[in-house]
Amino acid sequence: MGRHTLAEEPVPHPLDPPKRQQGRSETTGSHRIVAAKAPRRRIAKWPIACAGLVVLVALGVFGWNWADSVLNNRAEAQAASCGGNRSTLRLVVTPQVAKPVEAAAKRWDADLTPEHGACFQVDVTTKSSSEVLDALVGKTDLSTIGGLPDGWIPESSYWVTQLTNAKPERIGSPAMPIGSGPPADYPFVGLAGASISGTSTDENQQRATQSFRAYLKEPAQLADFAAAGIRAS
Repeated sequence: MGRHTLAEEPVPHPLDPPKRQQGRSETTGSHRIVAAKAPRRRIAKWPIACAGLVVLVALGVFGWNWADSVLNNRAEAQAASCGGNRSTLRLVVTPQVAKPVEAAAKRWDADLTPEHGACFQVDVTTKSSSEVLDALVGKTDLSTIGGLPDGWIPESSYWVTQLTNAKPERIGSPAMPIGSGPPADYPFVGLAGASISGTSTDENQQRATQSFRAYLKEPAQLADFAAAGIRAS
């Protein structure tokens, strides 16, 4: 019988690289199981928008009240600074508008509102348009109408045209109708020039006259004109 010789496994040389073992991976590691991400929940935007709107409204109201308070305090401080030193703003008006203009003058005086650093009270004189025109153009003396007024309200633009043609230097500011009631339009014209005392209408008076003219166009005054049968123009 033949003799079987077992193959001897060669002895590894010390300098040979180590053998890899079969059935094992070169690298070892752990496998991470990644779970499927859950869908994100959407947050409704309208509550955020509503909250932002409420904040904006609140800030607006606060800002408005603050600004109004500052303006009121400033106006009161300016009014207090007038003390008893107030210049007179003289107006001559046709009888048809005397009542509403006098009511407006009382409100103006009660407000004690300075105009361009000066304080004015309004004095209203009632004269016929023909009488005022004669005094302004020099046919009669200015003393017949109490001196040169700062403003004039005749019943019609006809009288302003006559003054412009005869003595244009008397016109301090263009006429502005403050109402209508056929056939009248009640123009308010600012006047300029030397008074019977020789003094001229200064810039502050002219500005105050224009401010009072604008004041006549405010709702409270327009209501008085309407009560007198004069419509807003």
